Order: sequence, then structure tokens, then C-alpha cells
Amino acid sequence: MLGVVFGVGSVVAMLSVGEGAGREALEQIRKLGSNNIIVSAVKPTEDQSTARSATSAGMAIYGMTYEDHLRIAESFEHVEQTAPVKLMRQDARLGERTLEVRVVGTSPEWFKLVNREVLAGRVLLPLNQSAPGAVLTEFGARRLLATKHSVGEWVRIGGNYFEIVGIVQCDGGTAGGIQMPDDEVDAYVPIGVARQYFGDVTTRSASGSRALERVELHQIIVQVNRLENVEATARGIERMLGQFHKKKDYIVSVPLTLLRQAEATERRSSIVLGSIACISLLVGGIGIMNIMLASVTERTREIGIRRAIGAKQRQIIYQFLIETVVLSTTGGLVGLGMGALIPSLITHFSGMTTILTWKGIVLPLLISMTIGILFGLYPAIHAAKVDPIIALRHE
Repeated sequence: MLGVVFGVGSVVAMLSVGEGAGREALEQIRKLGSNNIIVSAVKPTEDQSTARSATSAGMAIYGMTYEDHLRIAESFEHVEQTAPVKLMRQDARLGERTLEVRVVGTSPEWFKLVNREVLAGRVLLPLNQSAPGAVLTEFGARRLLATKHSVGEWVRIGGNYFEIVGIVQCDGGTAGGIQMPDDEVDAYVPIGVARQYFGDVTTRSASGSRALERVELHQIIVQVNRLENVEATARGIERMLGQFHKKKDYIVSVPLTLLRQAEATERRSSIVLGSIACISLLVGGIGIMNIMLASVTERTREIGIRRAIGAKQRQIIYQFLIETVVLSTTGGLVGLGMGALIPSLITHFSGMTTILTWKGIVLPLLISMTIGILFGLYPAIHAAKVDPIIALRHE
């Protein structure tokens, strides 16, 4: 029974850990939007030179253009809305506090495509696209606006002043290899204002030298009307961009494809983890079978007496089979308790997400009962076939 206890406990614990890790990865990908397509600018390698001809020596020109955004928005019938994204690093100042922020020049549609909770104030509005308003992420607001009113403050970003109109939650990081559209220290401003104040040319410092880069749009987020149209629209966007870009200075990412791949990976991982843990259940079943065979030998006289007073073979089989099922089921129930305790301890001490599902409870219990029947059947049949006369003479 101890073999079954540890077997069921390990199955439950491993399935819970696998389910938690899989759900966490899936949730991160879902935050990108299952209906979204993300087109990101990628700087070509040096041997490919630049994606388009340089306007002056030493300036790298790559990424998407404002015309690309208009083409995507107007050329595909399944595209519901789009959000252009322009990124740049600037220093934000409020009094004596200074914080480097990532300025995100975008449209109000960004907050519809990338659903983030508004903690204070509001997001960018279509009617205020020429106003120097900014929306900060929670982390940036805590660092920059500490001891100040969160909404209504004027913050200097770069060389220009912006009014803080709202604060939103942030879910930065990566999901499935795709960079999240938001970061911990973002300042969202209208894209027209960002273009007017900061322009399209940026200076990058690397290895003691400076290089000029001209990128009109770093990202375009596209929302498709239905899930079944997402992948076809993504292929269409990639073909269209290929016609207007000499070099591939962009990458088209489809969170829906990543979501399906992650779900398939989660299923495979659960099967592998469950199979490994089931080995210990098999060991427990073999232990039950050996114990019951020894029990049959020790209780040979008891079997003979029962047969002599009229017990049939099937009654002897039922007797020993019930005993093995009781052993395995009791062990399974105790194992479930242990298996439910282990994930909670893992979550408490390591912070890892674990999820106990009904499949992770019912499946190990059914397996333990099945093992009790399968491994108890042979000893039960062996006991039923004992000759009553020989059994009565057994010492």
C-alpha cells in the first residue's frame, strides 16, 4: 500500500507542477492577444547592409514605415484595427528625480489591443492626439511620482513637458519568444506628438562609437476580426511587406500559433510526467501482487475450509480481489492527500505556480484501482484453484 501511496502522490504532484508551468506560459501568450498579429522591426545583419537605401552616410534605415501601417489597415478585409508603435529612450525628470523611460508613441487603439488595467486617470483619447499627454506604467509612476499627485503632474521627458493623464498596469517580459508590447518603465504618448518632439532619427552608442538610425515605426499591432482569419492575414501581411522592403527588416509574430504550440507542448509534457510517475504505481502494484501471493500461501487452510463448506471458486476470487482493491484504493486516497500537499509546499517555498485539476485527482485514483484489480486478479485466481483436500491438509 505504501508503494501505491507514493506512486499516486508523485503522479498528482508531477501533474500539478506540469499544469502550473504550462498554464503560466499560456497565460503569458494570451496577454499578447489571440486575435493579434505583431509586426516588429528587426535591424538587418551587417552583411545585408540596410533594408532601404540610406539618406546619408552612416545612417541605418530599417523597420516599418507609416505607409506600411496604412497599407495594412486598408488592404485586408479581416483587419479590425491597428496600432502603430514608435519607441525611443529618453530621460524623464520631475523635480530632482530622474528616470530613464521608454517613450512609446502610439494611438489610442493600443490600449484596446493590449488590454492593461487602468490604475488611475485614463488612457490616450482620440480627441487629444495633439496634446502632450502621457500615460505611465505603474513601476515608472512609483519611481518618478513618489510623494506627488499621480495624475495631473507635468513631467519633463527629453526636452519637452508632458502632463500625466493616467497610470496603467504593466506585464512586461517575453512570451513564447515574443517581446511583450509593454515594459516596466513606459511612457505612452500620442504618436503624432512623439514624431513632432523626437523625430524619426535616433543615435545609438556602442563600443565607443555612435551610429544614426532612422526607424519610422518599431512595431505595428494588428487585430483580426476572427481567430480563423489570423494566420491567413499574417501570411498576407508578410507577402505585402516583402514587396516593399528590399531586405527583411521585420518579423511577423502570431501569438495564436505560439498558443497552439504551447498547448501541444503542455499536453506532451503532462503525458511524459504522468508516464514517469506511473512507473512507481506499477512498482506498487507488483508489491501488492507479491503480498497477496504470499497471503494465499499462508491462508491455504482457510481457503480449504471455505471450499469444504460450499464456497465456490468465484467467491474465493471475489474475496481476494476485494482485498487488493481495498488496499490499492486506500493507498490511492492517502496518496491523493500527499499529492495535494506537495504542490502547495512547492508553491510556498519556491514561488512556482502549481495547479491541481480534477484530471490530476481522478486519473491517479482510477489508475491505482485498476492496478489493484489487475495485480490482484492473478493471486485471486491462484487461490480459487487450490484443491480443497490438499488445502485442508496444509499446515
